[in-house]
Amino acid sequence: MIYFDNSATTRPCEEAVAAVTELLRDCWGNPSSLHNLGMDAARRLSQARRQVAAALGAEPDRVFFTSGGTEADNWVFHGAAKRLGKRGRHIITTAVEHHAVLHPAKEFEQQGFEVTYLQPDESGTVSVETLEAALRPDTILVSVMMVNNECGAVMPLQQMIRATRRKSPNALFHTDAVQGFLKVPFKAKTLGADLISISGHKVHGPKGVGALYIKPGLPLPALLHGGGQERNFRSGTEGLPAICGFGAACAVGAASLKADITHMEALRDHCRDALSKLPGVVLFGAAAAPHIVGMSIPGHRSQELINRLQDREIYVSAGSACAKGHRSHVLEAMGLPADVIDGAIRISFSHENTLEDVDALIMAIREDFIGK
Repeated sequence: MIYFDNSATTRPCEEAVAAVTELLRDCWGNPSSLHNLGMDAARRLSQARRQVAAALGAEPDRVFFTSGGTEADNWVFHGAAKRLGKRGRHIITTAVEHHAVLHPAKEFEQQGFEVTYLQPDESGTVSVETLEAALRPDTILVSVMMVNNECGAVMPLQQMIRATRRKSPNALFHTDAVQGFLKVPFKAKTLGADLISISGHKVHGPKGVGALYIKPGLPLPALLHGGGQERNFRSGTEGLPAICGFGAACAVGAASLKADITHMEALRDHCRDALSKLPGVVLFGAAAAPHIVGMSIPGHRSQELINRLQDREIYVSAGSACAKGHRSHVLEAMGLPADVIDGAIRISFSHENTLEDVDALIMAIREDFIGK
């Protein structure tokens, strides 16, 4: 099997699997219980928080565990509206965000907020100038993803954050870093964002766990009320097996980050170079992220490509795995022709892939689709 759908989910690393198994079998106490089993669980929770924070470049007490990136994104929108809704009713995001951002934005539009959707260029990148033109004194939230999950564009976040501070000083700046975390180097402390969403299963951890970074001193309203877990921001007994698996995956990924990025960049460049030589293949996207290649074979539907490659046990996807067959809003926003969109697939790498895997993919595409 050759797996090229790592932007949808990654294979859990052995360290994450071992951590989850240990917490289910041996350390299953409630971290809030005041006995040895509970206190051991609390120590494991603290260790996992430190591991995630170290990989994120953040203070441990600013990392708040969630059920995933979607929950973290939704928390941002609801928290910003509740905290700042009296100061302004304007929200800015982009037309190429994940639906975990776009759908909350639509919800708040229905509640009377004005939402500006920034358009990308043909590479999928949103410019700083586009954001600057949209910023207003009554803007309360700017949400711009770090890396686009379909085309691999990397947004100029630091410049965007500076522009936001200058023109809309009351606004919060959030980035959905689900596709950027442990893929492009950054540190929460120096990036400058108020809020950062990340997810466990995109970095070789388990599903069902993520985190929201909240900058020091930011009083974001609580997401869930109850027993006061996560420092009263998100109550509910912590899902400790998944959290500890997430922490273990972060420790492994942070230790090999530079080498992994270099390796994935080599895979990306080799893949794009080989695809560019195949007649009928269209490449799209900025090719800025190390792990994503977007391609299309106009005249062939995406599902056909997926099915034929799957017959060879090569797994790719048609854009976001969350879209479930709908035409990509990202590729539409980029202005790609309909036949390119309808034949588009996403190839996404991890450190586990090899150049030989890429060569097998190129051979399969050449034999099954080129000249047919």
